[in-house]
Amino acid sequence: MAQLRRRRLGRTGLFVCELGLGAMDTPTAAEGAETLATALDLGIDFVDTAREYAGSEFLIGQLVRARGGSDFHVATKTFSHGMDNSQRDVDRSLAILGVPRASLYQLHDISTREAWDEVMAEEGALAGLKVAQYRGLIGHIGISSHSNDVLRDAIDSGEFDTVMLEYSAFFPETAPLIDRAHERDVGVIVMRPLGGSGRTSAMRGRIAQGDAGPLTPAALLRYVLSHPGVSVAIPGARHPSRIRENVATAQAYEPMSAGERRGLERAAGELY
Repeated sequence: MAQLRRRRLGRTGLFVCELGLGAMDTPTAAEGAETLATALDLGIDFVDTAREYAGSEFLIGQLVRARGGSDFHVATKTFSHGMDNSQRDVDRSLAILGVPRASLYQLHDISTREAWDEVMAEEGALAGLKVAQYRGLIGHIGISSHSNDVLRDAIDSGEFDTVMLEYSAFFPETAPLIDRAHERDVGVIVMRPLGGSGRTSAMRGRIAQGDAGPLTPAALLRYVLSHPGVSVAIPGARHPSRIRENVATAQAYEPMSAGERRGLERAAGELY
């Protein structure tokens, strides 16, 4: 069986499988524990979560304890914008996850100028994460955002080892930001590589009716992984079957040509 390919997560120096798992919705399914275990058993070694994803850190912590430790990278996030609360979130995360240290801790969804100013202030959340980093509780600091302006500032600031952004055939406009981050050795984590849960469900419905055209989960994942500036893509999954499908794609894909990428973007634009 082919191994999952690995990529460098920017200046963190970590090498992670280019296919990760976004664990926000994993606990919402009855098979959530099996889904997470399947991901790890098939070689996925980067799992993204957040303090306020209901049950997600708890589910991961259960598996960590059952496996006798963590043999994968946990990336989690704080929703807090202040220094003290972000430090409390780190302590709480580690206690629930059952690990002494998180590989990556991120500021979550900093998508307005007001939020950016708050977390970057002297008593802001970034300062709190730096304290936690000094204490040895987290390895690296990242940020997630849905604002291209904030992402550009975050990349240029030199303060963040990684950025998490949306990128897919449905949302290709962040490609220049990925290039910018890659040039500055900032790791790029791609959320919603399959377009988001609503689009994925609609697409699977069309596939079941024999009417999907080129838009398939495999093609969409291949599209994202074809960008050399992407460090890791983190499609969400609630069921083990989705993990197996994504792993099979990541093991076997060939990078898309520019023409193939444009064709998939056109198909995505026609669907939505």
